[in-house]
Amino acid sequence: MSNIAVVPGSFDPITLGHLDVIRRAAAVFDEVHVLVVHNPGKTAMLPISERVALIQQSIDEDPNTPSNITVASWSVGLLVDYCTEVGASVLVKGIRSQIDVSYETPMVLMNRSLANVETIFMLPDPAHAYVSSTLVRQVASLGGDVSPYVPPAVARFLAKTRPA
Repeated sequence: MSNIAVVPGSFDPITLGHLDVIRRAAAVFDEVHVLVVHNPGKTAMLPISERVALIQQSIDEDPNTPSNITVASWSVGLLVDYCTEVGASVLVKGIRSQIDVSYETPMVLMNRSLANVETIFMLPDPAHAYVSSTLVRQVASLGGDVSPYVPPAVARFLAKTRPA
């Protein structure tokens, strides 16, 4: 039986912290699905299709990223429905602080109750622990350089789309 994990998130945009967690999950599991999901509690900067494309480009351009990663999106039904569809029994979530743990805990328990899907928390590399997509969006929107915090594909994209 294949050991399949799903790394879900809004990835708006993907950061180096996200990529670090994805890379490490891919070293532990046979298959990793990076899943861009719609978060109704957030206003997205990028459409889901653009986020999927940027994640795929970031993975393709990174020689340190394993080849057992699939990038997809899911906007119909529950996250655990996707897990069931692809045969995944584990969700991998990157967390930066106790605040993230508090936010994620009810979802962890619900996902386990609904579909017997376990959740594993991974801490990002300390160099990226303070970076969030929200901070990246704020810095980019004000003309700041986000290249230290995001994969090169994302930095190029944000530089291109920056208002003049």
